[in-house]
Amino acid sequence: MITTKQKIKFGTGGWRALIGDDFTKENICRVAQGIVQLMKSENKTDKPVIIGYDRRFMSEDAARWVAEVLCGNGIKVKTMRRSAPTPLVMFIVKNEELHYGIEITASHNPSSYNGIKLIVEEGRDASLECTDKLEALIDTNEVSAMNIEAAEENGMVEYLKTPFNDFLDSILSKLDVDTIRTAGLRVLFDPMHGSGTYPLMTILYTTRCTVDLMNSNKDAYFGGSMPAPSYNELGGLIQRVVHEHYDLGIAVDGDGDRLGIIDACGEYLSANQILVMLYYYLHEYRGWKGPVVRNLATTHMLDKVAESFGEKCYEVPVGFKYVSSKLDEVDAVLGGESSGGLTVRGHIFGKDSVYAASLFVEMVCAIGKSPTEFWNELEEKYGAYRMVECNLSFTQSEKERVERLIMTDRLLPNFSKAIAHVSYEDGCKVYFEDNSFIICRFSGTEPLLRIFAEANDSEIAEGLIHTMKNFING
Repeated sequence: MITTKQKIKFGTGGWRALIGDDFTKENICRVAQGIVQLMKSENKTDKPVIIGYDRRFMSEDAARWVAEVLCGNGIKVKTMRRSAPTPLVMFIVKNEELHYGIEITASHNPSSYNGIKLIVEEGRDASLECTDKLEALIDTNEVSAMNIEAAEENGMVEYLKTPFNDFLDSILSKLDVDTIRTAGLRVLFDPMHGSGTYPLMTILYTTRCTVDLMNSNKDAYFGGSMPAPSYNELGGLIQRVVHEHYDLGIAVDGDGDRLGIIDACGEYLSANQILVMLYYYLHEYRGWKGPVVRNLATTHMLDKVAESFGEKCYEVPVGFKYVSSKLDEVDAVLGGESSGGLTVRGHIFGKDSVYAASLFVEMVCAIGKSPTEFWNELEEKYGAYRMVECNLSFTQSEKERVERLIMTDRLLPNFSKAIAHVSYEDGCKVYFEDNSFIICRFSGTEPLLRIFAEANDSEIAEGLIHTMKNFING
């Protein structure tokens, strides 16, 4: 048994760590050997593992190191000679009925991070039970590796020549291509220097959209910004959409699983708005019947919309594995989260900005209204829902104090409004009688406390966050 100084921990989106600090060749190989032991413990070494990687610093190297460890333990590998978005790897696992897939990515984290995401059968995010088991198996055996050139010569590595074809064809088969083709949409696409450029560009060109690109070059620093399609990071896209008269701006994160939309008037459409609009569109325009799934930090407007349809909105903990699991269980129309990820019935069981963006383009073409016009109509029908969020960073000792205050002692500030109930299933979520809420929970991917509040007015939501912050800070 090998003893190690450093514990490798998987969060809601996989293992993520600072490059050069924790994300090192040694630790990458330790994780890879742990995956080998996991596969052996489950007698699942009979099929190859698909390995993909995004465009971050060290991603391609890390993918090679992981492949060398798998091959050194007699496990065949499928991979690509180019970067690939996470949804593609998930699709290949599902489509080829593989046991496991691996994506080297830190998703939307800062450029100083990288990580490893484990994908399991049916193209799902690894469950908590799976990653707990993996963590326990890391360092139970010495790392064994085979040089990549030797692995290639021995037929242990297969490089996929057309990895995108089935993925793209599957998405195109689900779209109303004719409706998009006749609309003549002008789109400005910002892949944020990430790995999601090729598949969405191919779909937009195939459906005869006029498309221009920005920030498509490989840049390990993501242009000095966060590779997250949030309002604060999309100023350049907003400016160009307005001044160059595009119908739509589309942005995706570094590994192509999160989506941001800009309307022709420069309005940023949040993930919450995208979820509500797509659910309404699929249910009322496409005729898809069924419930919807959201995590507990996502808008309650979905609940109101579902209720108006005679459907149910299911709430799950943060972590897309919970969204996809519930979506499958209840055959929901779609499921998503306020951080920008969603998936739709009949596709993969993970976030996919390629399909989501394509479906959003179809929606805009089919309804004949701008997204802002459509959203205003939905607000008139269901009321206003305004979400505000805040991130707080803490030292380890401060984190322990806050966890004890909120989760152990279960103390709350005086919010000056009636509380319906409180949930501690994932962090602390306070539900108020007027249907507003506030939640605070520690991130599973970054050293942050995340606070979300939703009310019918932004100032009220900000007030809830201010009250919670003051309480936490003492």
